[in-house]
Amino acid sequence: MPELPEVETSCRGIAPHCIAQKITDIVIREKRLRWPVDPELPALFKNKLISSVSRRGKYLLINCELSGKHQSLMIHLGMSGSLRVITENSPINKHDHLDIVLSNGKLIRYNDPRRFGSVQLNLLGDTHPLLVKLGVEPLHESFNTDYLLSICKKRQVAIKALIMNSHVVVGVGNIYAQEALFRAAIHPSRQANRISVKRLEILVETIKQVLSEAIEAGGSSLKDFTSVEGKPGYFQHTHQVYGRGGEPCINCGLPLKQTTIAQRTTVYCGNCQK
Repeated sequence: MPELPEVETSCRGIAPHCIAQKITDIVIREKRLRWPVDPELPALFKNKLISSVSRRGKYLLINCELSGKHQSLMIHLGMSGSLRVITENSPINKHDHLDIVLSNGKLIRYNDPRRFGSVQLNLLGDTHPLLVKLGVEPLHESFNTDYLLSICKKRQVAIKALIMNSHVVVGVGNIYAQEALFRAAIHPSRQANRISVKRLEILVETIKQVLSEAIEAGGSSLKDFTSVEGKPGYFQHTHQVYGRGGEPCINCGLPLKQTTIAQRTTVYCGNCQK
C-alpha cells in the first residue's frame, strides 16, 4: 500500500509537469473507485490553471485557483494505485482508469488494479471531511518531542499503533513504523505512556529520518507501486525489519520475531528493542 514516501514521490514527480499548465480534459474510463468518480469533473476542471501540487497525509492535491476560489483534484492511491506522466496517444493499459490531460501535451494517468483509491473534487481545502481530522505531518516541525509526549502520556496503547494513527500523525504506515521503532530500539508493543521523554525524542528523530530516506529512495516498491516515470522505489532494499521475520537481526544476529499489532504484521528484535 502506498504510504507517505510513495505519495510524496508521486507528488514531486508530477509537480514539474503540472504547475502553470491548464487542465484541458479529464478522461474517465472507470468511475467505480472507492467512491464513484464525479462525471462532472471534466467540465468542472476544463481550462483550469494548476497553481500547485501538494500532499496532505496520503492525499495528493492538484490545486487550481479561479477568481480567488480554491479548487483541487484530490487523489488517494488506495492499496495499489499509481500515477504516471506520459504523452498523448500513449497506449491504454489494463486498470488505467483516469487521465488528466494537460495543455503541454502531457497526461497524468491514474492506474489502480484494486480500485481502492479515489479521485475527488475538493472545494474546501484542509477543511474537507477527509482531511480535517488528520494529525500533524511527521516531517513538519510541529511533530516534535513535546507533541508526541502530550499524546503518549494519555494513551495506554502500543506505541506502534499510536504512531500509525492518522489522527495523531499522518502517513507513518506499517513499513515505516516498524523501521523507525527498530532504529529507536523501542519494542513496538511497548505501552505509549511508559516511554521516557528521551526515547520519544529519539523516536521522533528516527521517524523523520526513515521517511526522509524513503522519499529520497523513491519509496518502497513491494507490489504495484512505481514512480511517475514507471520506475520502482528502492527503499525496500534497506529495510532492516519489515518483511524479515525469522531472519537475523542486523545488530545482534538473533532471529527477528513476528507478531500482530493493530491487525498488522509486525517484525521486531526481541533483544535490541525494549
